[in-house]
Amino acid sequence: MNAVITQQLRLAYEEHTVVQGLNLQIPKGKVTSLIGPNGCGKSTILKAVGRILKPRNGFVLLNGSDIRTLPTRKVAQKMSILPQTPTAPAGLTVRELVSYGRFPRRAGFGSLSEEDQSMITWALGVTRLFDLQSEVVDHLSGGQRQRAWIAMAIAQQTDLILLDEPTTYLDMAYQLEVLDLLKQLNEERGSTIAMVLHDLNLASRFSDCLTAIRDGGIIAQGTPEEIMTPKILRKTFGIDAEIIKDPRTGRPACISYHLVS
Repeated sequence: MNAVITQQLRLAYEEHTVVQGLNLQIPKGKVTSLIGPNGCGKSTILKAVGRILKPRNGFVLLNGSDIRTLPTRKVAQKMSILPQTPTAPAGLTVRELVSYGRFPRRAGFGSLSEEDQSMITWALGVTRLFDLQSEVVDHLSGGQRQRAWIAMAIAQQTDLILLDEPTTYLDMAYQLEVLDLLKQLNEERGSTIAMVLHDLNLASRFSDCLTAIRDGGIIAQGTPEEIMTPKILRKTFGIDAEIIKDPRTGRPACISYHLVS
């Protein structure tokens, strides 16, 4: 079963078409990563799925319903999205940021309910930020700040979480920390995760499904074992890659590559 299906999707900025005829599936309850070279349309696709960018043609189905027909609040109750470089207002504390995730669940502009406060506290605990909830977001480390944004997303209490390059600007340890958290949410909460990742080995390690994108179209969709092959990486990135089985994870890993001459 798929959480998201796109059919014949065309996406463009003004007169420049970025994605043409896209038929994409994001399986329910799985972690899916979009991989591909810079400028191939990965982030644009995520914006269309998140209803940030309106398609020129085609449509996006969210749990079987055309996303265009759903009220904004209803979409926000089903799906949360984190852009590539989110910014918080100056002076905002961690708990205040996470509380923003409750807005789609609130009735009117009243104060946070007991249920809201409970969900905020749960999200802070899951992301290991409870002891930092009074800290100003701008004062956090890169990994802590990213976890705070993820806490806001999961406080929104949606089944689907979209993330655009959640490991950008993070060092190796923080990258693992963030992706471990997302995998934990998937395994323990059944959350559907769809994200754009540049690091092929991290995508292979933490994803159930990979979608290889080039020039706004899908080269292949499948498991890491099906996608992390020299043939598909050549078509996607224009590289000759050496692939082995990671001795730690058992997943395919790229250990060396060079440009196709």
